[in-house]
Amino acid sequence: MCEAHAFIVENGEEKKILENVDLVEFDGDQAKLVNIFGEQKIIRGRLKVYDNSKNKIVFEPL
Repeated sequence: MCEAHAFIVENGEEKKILENVDLVEFDGDQAKLVNIFGEQKIIRGRLKVYDNSKNKIVFEPL
């Protein structure tokens, strides 16, 4: 599978928040992440990096 894993930067380090992310929806300063199993996370932050070659989505907190 080629789904990406989502991370958030905390204290200069990337912390994994959700694996196998299939959908990212933005609403203002929030992002809703949904994985292939239907698990959802809502975070307050902005997109920092999306790297398809590393299957990685990185967010910065606001």
